[in-house]
Amino acid sequence: MACAMALLRKAHPSQAPPSTSLLPTVQPSTEEASDGQGKEFIPFELEEWQSRYETTVTYNLADSGCHPVRLSELVSDPAAVEKLLAVDLHYPPVGGTDTLRELCASWHGAKPENILVTVGAAEANSITVASLLRPGDHMVVMEPGYRQVRGCAANLGASVSAFPLDPARCWRPDLDALTAAVTPATRLIAVTNPNNPVGTILTEAEMDAIVAAAASVGAWILADEVYRGTELWTDEVTPTFWGRYERVICVGSLSKAFGLPGLRLGWLVGPPDFVEQAWRRHEYATIAASTVSMHLAEIALAPGTRERLLARNRRLIRDGYARLECWVEASGGLLSICAPAATALGFVRYHLDAPSVEVAHALRTKGDVLVGAGAHFGIEHHLRITHGLEPQVLEAALQRIFAVLRDMKDPDAEKAGAVASAAESTT
Repeated sequence: MACAMALLRKAHPSQAPPSTSLLPTVQPSTEEASDGQGKEFIPFELEEWQSRYETTVTYNLADSGCHPVRLSELVSDPAAVEKLLAVDLHYPPVGGTDTLRELCASWHGAKPENILVTVGAAEANSITVASLLRPGDHMVVMEPGYRQVRGCAANLGASVSAFPLDPARCWRPDLDALTAAVTPATRLIAVTNPNNPVGTILTEAEMDAIVAAAASVGAWILADEVYRGTELWTDEVTPTFWGRYERVICVGSLSKAFGLPGLRLGWLVGPPDFVEQAWRRHEYATIAASTVSMHLAEIALAPGTRERLLARNRRLIRDGYARLECWVEASGGLLSICAPAATALGFVRYHLDAPSVEVAHALRTKGDVLVGAGAHFGIEHHLRITHGLEPQVLEAALQRIFAVLRDMKDPDAEKAGAVASAAESTT
Protein backbone atom coordinates (compact mmCIF):
# COMPACT_ATOMS: atom_id res chain seq x y z
CA MET A 1 0.00 0.00 0.00
CA ALA A 2 1.18 3.50 -0.80
CA CYS A 3 0.54 4.69 2.74
CA ALA A 4 2.76 1.97 4.18
CA MET A 5 5.64 3.37 2.13
CA ALA A 6 5.67 6.28 4.55
CA LEU A 7 7.80 4.19 6.86
CA LEU A 8 10.52 3.96 4.25
CA ARG A 9 10.94 7.73 3.99
CA LYS A 10 14.26 8.98 5.31
CA ALA A 11 13.24 12.62 5.58
CA HIS A 12 14.49 14.69 8.48
CA PRO A 13 11.69 15.04 11.05
CA SER A 14 11.46 18.78 10.38
CA GLN A 15 10.75 18.09 6.72
CA ALA A 16 7.65 15.90 7.03
CA PRO A 17 5.30 16.82 4.15
CA PRO A 18 2.42 19.15 4.99
CA SER A 19 -1.14 18.03 4.41
CA THR A 20 -2.85 19.48 1.38
CA SER A 21 -6.10 19.95 3.28
CA LEU A 22 -7.19 23.36 4.50
CA LEU A 23 -6.56 23.45 8.22
CA PRO A 24 -7.67 26.06 10.74
CA THR A 25 -5.17 28.64 11.86
CA VAL A 26 -4.18 28.55 15.52
CA GLN A 27 -4.46 32.08 16.84
CA PRO A 28 -2.25 33.44 19.62
CA SER A 29 -4.33 33.75 22.76
CA THR A 30 -4.09 35.24 26.21
CA GLU A 31 -5.71 33.78 29.29
CA GLU A 32 -6.04 35.81 32.46
CA ALA A 33 -6.08 33.35 35.27
CA SER A 34 -7.07 32.71 38.82
CA ASP A 35 -5.41 35.29 41.03
CA GLY A 36 -6.74 34.16 44.37
CA GLN A 37 -9.31 36.96 44.35
CA GLY A 38 -12.39 34.91 43.57
CA LYS A 39 -11.71 33.66 40.06
CA GLU A 40 -12.61 30.05 39.51
CA PHE A 41 -10.07 27.25 39.54
CA ILE A 42 -9.24 26.08 36.01
CA PRO A 43 -9.55 22.27 35.80
CA PHE A 44 -7.23 20.10 33.72
CA GLU A 45 -9.84 19.19 31.11
CA LEU A 46 -7.88 16.48 29.30
CA GLU A 47 -7.02 14.55 32.45
CA GLU A 48 -10.54 14.99 33.80
CA TRP A 49 -11.87 13.55 30.53
CA GLN A 50 -9.53 10.57 30.68
CA SER A 51 -10.04 9.91 34.38
CA ARG A 52 -13.80 9.92 34.01
CA TYR A 53 -14.09 7.68 30.96
CA GLU A 54 -10.94 5.63 30.35
CA THR A 55 -12.19 2.61 32.30
CA THR A 56 -15.66 2.72 30.73
CA VAL A 57 -14.69 1.90 27.12
CA THR A 58 -13.36 -1.15 25.32
CA TYR A 59 -10.82 0.85 23.31
CA ASN A 60 -8.82 3.57 25.03
CA LEU A 61 -6.97 5.61 22.39
CA ALA A 62 -6.82 8.69 24.61
CA ASP A 63 -3.61 7.75 26.43
CA SER A 64 -0.46 9.38 25.11
CA GLY A 65 2.09 6.57 25.06
CA CYS A 66 2.70 3.09 23.69
CA HIS A 67 1.22 -0.18 24.82
CA PRO A 68 2.96 -0.49 28.21
CA VAL A 69 5.84 -2.78 29.02
CA ARG A 70 5.06 -5.75 31.27
CA LEU A 71 7.12 -6.15 34.42
CA SER A 72 8.29 -9.52 33.12
CA GLU A 73 9.74 -7.78 30.02
CA LEU A 74 11.72 -5.40 32.19
CA VAL A 75 12.91 -7.90 34.80
CA SER A 76 13.27 -11.33 33.22
CA ASP A 77 16.67 -12.53 34.40
CA PRO A 78 16.33 -14.74 37.53
CA ALA A 79 19.13 -12.88 39.29
CA ALA A 80 17.43 -9.54 38.59
CA VAL A 81 14.15 -10.91 39.91
CA GLU A 82 15.83 -12.06 43.13
CA LYS A 83 17.46 -8.65 43.51
CA LEU A 84 14.10 -6.93 43.07
CA LEU A 85 12.43 -9.20 45.63
CA ALA A 86 15.19 -8.40 48.11
CA VAL A 87 14.58 -4.63 47.97
CA ASP A 88 13.73 -3.17 51.38
CA LEU A 89 10.62 -0.99 51.15
CA HIS A 90 12.09 1.90 53.11
CA TYR A 91 11.79 5.60 52.37
CA PRO A 92 14.05 6.29 49.39
CA PRO A 93 16.38 9.27 48.96
CA VAL A 94 14.10 12.28 48.46
CA GLY A 95 15.82 13.51 45.31
CA GLY A 96 16.42 10.05 43.84
CA THR A 97 19.16 7.48 44.32
CA ASP A 98 22.65 8.44 43.22
CA THR A 99 22.60 5.79 40.50
CA LEU A 100 19.25 6.94 39.15
CA ARG A 101 20.27 10.60 39.10
CA GLU A 102 23.38 9.66 37.12
CA LEU A 103 21.29 7.71 34.60
CA CYS A 104 18.73 10.51 34.20
CA ALA A 105 21.54 13.04 33.77
CA SER A 106 23.12 10.97 31.00
CA TRP A 107 19.88 11.13 28.98
CA HIS A 108 20.25 14.91 28.73
CA GLY A 109 24.03 15.32 28.87
CA ALA A 110 23.81 16.81 32.36
CA LYS A 111 25.32 16.00 35.77
CA PRO A 112 23.71 14.28 38.77
CA GLU A 113 23.54 17.58 40.69
CA ASN A 114 21.24 18.87 37.93
CA ILE A 115 18.65 16.14 38.58
CA LEU A 116 15.62 15.94 40.86
CA VAL A 117 13.63 12.70 40.58
CA THR A 118 9.87 13.29 40.84
CA VAL A 119 6.56 11.44 40.80
CA GLY A 120 6.16 11.54 37.04
CA ALA A 121 6.77 14.45 34.70
CA ALA A 122 3.54 15.97 36.00
CA GLU A 123 5.13 16.74 39.37
CA ALA A 124 8.27 18.05 37.70
CA ASN A 125 6.17 20.45 35.63
CA SER A 126 4.00 21.62 38.51
CA ILE A 127 6.82 22.30 40.97
CA THR A 128 8.78 24.10 38.26
CA VAL A 129 5.87 26.44 37.62
CA ALA A 130 5.35 26.93 41.36
CA SER A 131 9.05 27.71 41.82
CA LEU A 132 9.22 30.30 39.03
CA LEU A 133 5.87 32.09 38.80
CA ARG A 134 4.04 34.49 41.09
CA PRO A 135 0.68 36.26 40.64
CA GLY A 136 1.01 38.88 37.93
CA ASP A 137 3.89 37.16 36.13
CA HIS A 138 3.54 36.29 32.46
CA MET A 139 4.16 32.99 30.71
CA VAL A 140 4.19 32.09 27.00
CA VAL A 141 3.25 28.57 25.90
CA MET A 142 3.30 26.61 22.64
CA GLU A 143 -0.13 25.76 21.24
CA PRO A 144 -1.61 23.31 20.47
CA GLY A 145 -0.05 21.61 23.43
CA TYR A 146 -0.40 19.62 26.60
CA ARG A 147 -2.13 22.09 28.90
CA GLN A 148 -0.92 21.08 32.35
CA VAL A 149 1.70 23.82 32.57
CA ARG A 150 -0.69 26.42 31.21
CA GLY A 151 -3.33 25.51 33.78
CA CYS A 152 -0.86 25.43 36.67
CA ALA A 153 0.37 28.92 35.78
CA ALA A 154 -3.13 30.32 35.39
CA ASN A 155 -4.23 28.90 38.74
CA LEU A 156 -1.24 30.57 40.40
CA GLY A 157 -2.45 33.95 39.12
CA ALA A 158 -0.10 34.34 36.17
CA SER A 159 -1.27 35.50 32.75
CA VAL A 160 -0.68 33.12 29.87
CA SER A 161 -0.17 33.86 26.17
CA ALA A 162 0.23 31.31 23.39
CA PHE A 163 2.32 31.22 20.26
CA PRO A 164 0.95 28.85 17.62
CA LEU A 165 2.26 25.91 15.73
CA ASP A 166 1.04 26.66 12.20
CA PRO A 167 -1.10 23.86 10.69
CA ALA A 168 -0.63 25.28 7.19
CA ARG A 169 3.12 24.56 7.55
CA CYS A 170 2.73 21.11 9.08
CA TRP A 171 2.74 22.52 12.61
CA ARG A 172 5.95 24.57 12.45
CA PRO A 173 6.22 27.23 15.20
CA ASP A 174 5.27 30.82 14.40
CA LEU A 175 8.42 32.47 15.73
CA ASP A 176 7.19 35.97 14.88
CA ALA A 177 4.18 35.33 17.12
CA LEU A 178 6.54 34.15 19.87
CA THR A 179 8.59 37.35 19.61
CA ALA A 180 5.41 39.43 19.74
CA ALA A 181 4.09 37.52 22.77
CA VAL A 182 7.21 38.00 24.90
CA THR A 183 7.15 41.10 27.12
CA PRO A 184 9.35 42.45 29.94
CA ALA A 185 6.92 40.70 32.33
CA THR A 186 7.52 37.29 30.74
CA ARG A 187 9.03 35.01 33.33
CA LEU A 188 8.71 31.64 31.57
CA ILE A 189 8.44 30.21 28.04
CA ALA A 190 7.10 26.63 28.00
CA VAL A 191 7.59 24.25 25.07
CA THR A 192 7.07 20.54 24.47
CA ASN A 193 9.67 18.96 22.20
CA PRO A 194 8.68 16.64 20.57
CA ASN A 195 5.24 18.17 20.73
CA ASN A 196 2.12 16.66 22.23
CA PRO A 197 -0.30 16.39 20.38
CA VAL A 198 1.06 17.12 16.87
CA GLY A 199 4.48 15.40 17.01
CA THR A 200 6.59 18.33 15.77
CA ILE A 201 10.32 18.21 16.48
CA LEU A 202 11.91 21.65 16.65
CA THR A 203 14.85 22.32 14.36
CA GLU A 204 18.12 23.65 15.76
CA ALA A 205 17.28 27.08 14.32
CA GLU A 206 13.85 27.06 15.98
CA MET A 207 15.37 26.06 19.31
CA ASP A 208 17.90 28.88 18.98
CA ALA A 209 15.09 31.35 18.26
CA ILE A 210 13.21 30.26 21.39
CA VAL A 211 16.38 30.67 23.45
CA ALA A 212 16.91 34.13 21.96
CA ALA A 213 13.35 35.15 22.81
CA ALA A 214 13.82 34.04 26.42
CA ALA A 215 17.24 35.66 26.73
CA SER A 216 15.89 38.98 25.44
CA VAL A 217 13.90 39.43 28.67
CA GLY A 218 15.76 37.07 31.02
CA ALA A 219 12.95 34.51 31.03
CA TRP A 220 13.30 30.83 31.86
CA ILE A 221 12.56 28.02 29.41
CA LEU A 222 10.64 24.94 30.54
CA ALA A 223 11.20 22.19 27.97
CA ASP A 224 8.98 19.15 28.38
CA GLU A 225 11.09 16.47 26.69
CA VAL A 226 9.18 13.34 27.65
CA TYR A 227 8.77 12.29 24.00
CA ARG A 228 12.49 12.27 23.20
CA GLY A 229 13.18 8.76 21.90
CA THR A 230 9.84 8.31 20.09
CA GLU A 231 11.07 9.45 16.67
CA LEU A 232 9.27 8.06 13.61
CA TRP A 233 11.69 8.68 10.77
CA THR A 234 15.11 8.41 12.41
CA ASP A 235 16.81 6.58 15.26
CA GLU A 236 18.56 9.80 16.28
CA VAL A 237 17.16 11.09 19.56
CA THR A 238 15.67 14.59 19.48
CA PRO A 239 18.17 17.25 20.66
CA THR A 240 17.69 18.53 24.20
CA PHE A 241 17.38 22.15 25.30
CA TRP A 242 19.77 21.38 28.13
CA GLY A 243 23.05 23.30 27.82
CA ARG A 244 21.76 25.91 25.34
CA TYR A 245 21.02 28.60 27.91
CA GLU A 246 21.65 29.08 31.61
CA ARG A 247 17.94 29.41 32.45
CA VAL A 248 16.66 26.10 31.10
CA ILE A 249 14.62 23.45 32.92
CA CYS A 250 14.11 20.15 31.10
CA VAL A 251 11.63 17.47 32.12
CA GLY A 252 11.89 13.74 31.42
CA SER A 253 9.86 10.65 32.20
CA LEU A 254 9.71 6.87 31.86
CA SER A 255 6.11 7.01 30.63
CA LYS A 256 6.40 7.75 26.90
CA ALA A 257 9.58 6.64 25.13
CA PHE A 258 10.24 3.85 27.65
CA GLY A 259 6.68 2.51 27.94
CA LEU A 260 6.59 2.51 31.75
CA PRO A 261 3.80 4.92 32.78
CA GLY A 262 2.76 2.77 35.73
CA LEU A 263 6.00 3.51 37.56
CA ARG A 264 4.97 7.18 37.81
CA LEU A 265 8.58 8.28 37.68
CA GLY A 266 9.97 11.44 36.11
CA TRP A 267 12.67 14.01 36.69
CA LEU A 268 13.64 17.59 36.08
CA VAL A 269 17.01 18.88 34.91
CA GLY A 270 18.12 22.32 36.01
CA PRO A 271 20.88 24.45 37.48
CA PRO A 272 21.81 23.28 41.00
CA ASP A 273 20.34 26.37 42.68
CA PHE A 274 17.02 25.82 40.91
CA VAL A 275 17.06 22.11 41.78
CA GLU A 276 17.36 23.14 45.43
CA GLN A 277 14.29 25.40 45.14
CA ALA A 278 12.28 22.68 43.41
CA TRP A 279 13.46 20.11 45.97
CA ARG A 280 11.79 22.12 48.76
CA ARG A 281 8.45 22.09 46.94
CA HIS A 282 8.92 18.39 46.13
CA GLU A 283 9.17 17.71 49.88
CA TYR A 284 5.81 19.38 50.43
CA ALA A 285 4.12 17.75 47.44
CA THR A 286 5.18 14.09 47.52
CA ILE A 287 8.41 13.76 49.56
CA ALA A 288 9.76 11.19 47.10
CA ALA A 289 8.96 8.78 44.31
CA SER A 290 8.57 5.18 45.42
CA THR A 291 11.46 2.91 46.31
CA VAL A 292 10.30 0.19 43.91
CA SER A 293 9.87 2.67 41.06
CA MET A 294 13.38 4.00 41.58
CA HIS A 295 14.82 0.49 41.55
CA LEU A 296 12.97 -0.41 38.35
CA ALA A 297 13.95 2.92 36.79
CA GLU A 298 17.61 2.08 37.38
CA ILE A 299 17.06 -1.14 35.43
CA ALA A 300 15.16 0.61 32.62
CA LEU A 301 17.73 3.38 32.08
CA ALA A 302 20.80 1.16 32.34
CA PRO A 303 22.87 0.79 29.15
CA GLY A 304 21.49 -2.05 27.07
CA THR A 305 18.02 -2.03 28.61
CA ARG A 306 17.48 1.61 27.66
CA GLU A 307 18.20 0.88 24.01
CA ARG A 308 16.04 -2.24 24.06
CA LEU A 309 13.03 -0.35 25.42
CA LEU A 310 13.45 2.48 22.93
CA ALA A 311 13.63 0.00 20.04
CA ARG A 312 10.57 -1.88 21.27
CA ASN A 313 8.45 1.26 21.48
CA ARG A 314 9.67 2.69 18.17
CA ARG A 315 8.53 -0.52 16.49
CA LEU A 316 5.05 -0.05 17.94
CA ILE A 317 4.98 3.63 17.00
CA ARG A 318 6.12 3.10 13.42
CA ASP A 319 3.83 0.18 12.75
CA GLY A 320 0.93 2.02 14.36
CA TYR A 321 1.47 5.18 12.36
CA ALA A 322 1.57 3.22 9.09
CA ARG A 323 -1.83 1.75 9.98
CA LEU A 324 -3.20 5.14 11.02
CA GLU A 325 -1.99 6.78 7.81
CA CYS A 326 -3.59 4.06 5.67
CA TRP A 327 -6.82 4.53 7.60
CA VAL A 328 -6.79 8.29 6.99
CA GLU A 329 -6.05 7.84 3.28
CA ALA A 330 -8.92 5.36 2.96
CA SER A 331 -11.42 7.75 4.57
CA GLY A 332 -12.47 9.36 1.29
CA GLY A 333 -11.60 12.87 2.44
CA LEU A 334 -13.37 12.61 5.77
CA LEU A 335 -10.01 12.71 7.57
CA SER A 336 -6.57 14.22 7.03
CA ILE A 337 -3.31 14.37 8.93
CA CYS A 338 0.08 16.01 8.73
CA ALA A 339 2.74 13.36 9.34
CA PRO A 340 4.23 13.73 12.83
CA ALA A 341 7.96 13.50 13.38
CA ALA A 342 7.67 11.74 16.74
CA THR A 343 5.33 10.44 19.47
CA ALA A 344 2.72 7.68 19.41
CA LEU A 345 0.07 10.28 18.62
CA GLY A 346 -1.85 11.20 15.50
CA PHE A 347 -3.53 14.61 15.55
CA VAL A 348 -6.21 13.85 13.00
CA ARG A 349 -8.34 16.52 11.31
CA TYR A 350 -11.95 15.48 10.76
CA HIS A 351 -13.95 17.34 8.10
CA LEU A 352 -17.25 17.69 9.91
CA ASP A 353 -19.03 20.76 11.22
CA ALA A 354 -19.05 19.66 14.84
CA PRO A 355 -16.99 20.65 17.90
CA SER A 356 -14.35 18.17 18.96
CA VAL A 357 -15.75 17.44 22.42
CA GLU A 358 -19.11 16.57 20.83
CA VAL A 359 -17.36 14.26 18.36
CA ALA A 360 -15.32 12.64 21.12
CA HIS A 361 -18.48 12.02 23.15
CA ALA A 362 -20.12 10.41 20.11
CA LEU A 363 -17.13 8.11 19.65
CA ARG A 364 -17.34 7.14 23.30
CA THR A 365 -21.08 6.51 23.46
CA LYS A 366 -21.61 5.04 19.99
CA GLY A 367 -18.23 3.49 19.22
CA ASP A 368 -16.99 2.47 22.68
CA VAL A 369 -13.72 4.29 21.89
CA LEU A 370 -12.05 7.06 23.88
CA VAL A 371 -9.89 9.66 22.11
CA GLY A 372 -8.62 13.13 23.00
CA ALA A 373 -10.64 16.12 21.78
CA GLY A 374 -8.75 18.85 19.95
CA ALA A 375 -10.31 21.47 22.22
CA HIS A 376 -8.36 19.97 25.12
CA PHE A 377 -5.17 21.07 23.32
CA GLY A 378 -6.36 24.48 22.16
CA ILE A 379 -7.60 23.76 18.62
CA GLU A 380 -10.89 22.56 17.16
CA HIS A 381 -11.86 19.96 14.52
CA HIS A 382 -9.10 17.56 15.52
CA LEU A 383 -8.85 14.36 17.52
CA ARG A 384 -5.75 13.05 19.26
CA ILE A 385 -5.51 9.33 18.59
CA THR A 386 -2.88 7.09 20.16
CA HIS A 387 -1.49 4.60 17.63
CA GLY A 388 1.38 2.91 19.52
CA LEU A 389 -0.82 -0.05 20.36
CA GLU A 390 -1.06 -3.73 19.56
CA PRO A 391 -2.12 -4.00 15.89
CA GLN A 392 -5.39 -5.86 16.43
CA VAL A 393 -6.52 -3.36 19.07
CA LEU A 394 -5.65 -0.35 16.94
CA GLU A 395 -7.30 -1.74 13.79
CA ALA A 396 -10.55 -2.57 15.60
CA ALA A 397 -10.70 0.85 17.26
CA LEU A 398 -10.03 2.72 14.02
CA GLN A 399 -12.85 0.84 12.29
CA ARG A 400 -15.23 1.93 15.03
CA ILE A 401 -14.07 5.54 14.87
CA PHE A 402 -14.60 5.70 11.12
CA ALA A 403 -18.07 4.15 11.37
CA VAL A 404 -19.21 6.78 13.88
CA LEU A 405 -17.70 9.68 11.93
CA ARG A 406 -19.23 8.42 8.68
CA ASP A 407 -22.66 8.28 10.32
CA MET A 408 -22.20 11.79 11.74
CA LYS A 409 -21.42 13.05 8.24
CA ASP A 410 -24.40 11.24 6.72
CA PRO A 411 -27.15 10.77 9.34
CA ASP A 412 -29.51 9.36 6.70
CA ALA A 413 -27.12 6.45 6.18
CA GLU A 414 -27.21 5.72 9.90
CA LYS A 415 -31.02 5.75 9.91
CA ALA A 416 -31.13 3.47 6.88
CA GLY A 417 -28.80 1.05 8.60
CA ALA A 418 -30.96 1.05 11.72
CA VAL A 419 -34.11 0.37 9.67
CA ALA A 420 -32.39 -2.48 7.83
CA SER A 421 -31.24 -4.01 11.11
CA ALA A 422 -34.74 -3.75 12.55
CA ALA A 423 -36.21 -5.38 9.45
CA GLU A 424 -33.76 -8.27 9.67
CA SER A 425 -34.63 -8.83 13.33
CA THR A 426 -38.33 -9.26 12.51
CA THR A 427 -37.83 -11.82 9.74
